[in-house]
Amino acid sequence: MPDLLKLDHISVSYDTPDGEVPVVKNLSLSLEKGHIGCLLGASGCGKTTVLRAIAGFEPLRTGTLSLGPTLLSSPEAQVEPEHRHVGMMFQDYALFPHLNVEQNIGFGLRRWPRQRRKHRVSELVSLAGLEGSGKRYPHELSGGQQQRVALARALAPEPELLLLDEPFSNLDVDTRERLAFEVRDILKKTGHTAILVTHNQAEAFAIADRIGVMQNGVIAQWDTPYGLHHHPSSIFVADFIKREALMEQRAQAYLRGEAS
Repeated sequence: MPDLLKLDHISVSYDTPDGEVPVVKNLSLSLEKGHIGCLLGASGCGKTTVLRAIAGFEPLRTGTLSLGPTLLSSPEAQVEPEHRHVGMMFQDYALFPHLNVEQNIGFGLRRWPRQRRKHRVSELVSLAGLEGSGKRYPHELSGGQQQRVALARALAPEPELLLLDEPFSNLDVDTRERLAFEVRDILKKTGHTAILVTHNQAEAFAIADRIGVMQNGVIAQWDTPYGLHHHPSSIFVADFIKREALMEQRAQAYLRGEAS
């Protein structure tokens, strides 16, 4: 499959009273159409800034960012976020409390013809496993159901690329991994290309075809889950993968009452 998303030596910096602070440094990656990528790393490593740059919320200091044949960002030019054909699912879901499930999903389709909009919403309600819940409001749903509504809403306008910013962080450990598999199944059924940002290795390995382990604004290794586990490119990557796996095991044991 051809690459849909390409980041070519991009750098992002923030201006502060003390001068320019580099956050993302000469970073490159490519993601095939229909694949799910993940930026994995600790807080402050730059992963969310990369996501914001793809969405069009952060300008590039160097490099280029392309979606298919379309140049979205460079130091000289930038396509506005609303014209990028990129969908985004936020960390807190950002559902409208006064709208029901169907209305939330169809929110971005207000300019579509009525029948087409109705058909698309019905299709996504079914795809997200929300049959029978179309008239319910966000406060009447579980965390997992709210997450699926947010995903369906992001997919509704048929974006070329979907961005997911820590989408499972508000859920308990057991629910996170189960929903990660559910989200992967939905994205694979629809054929969407997606980029996920997370600090949780279990989520990354459950959902992604390609994972970029980030360190201090750079990608230490961009590889398959198998490649990261069996062929780490550096001591940092090997230690990070082992440390995160151990922390996840301890968290699971704690929840089962097997550890103090």
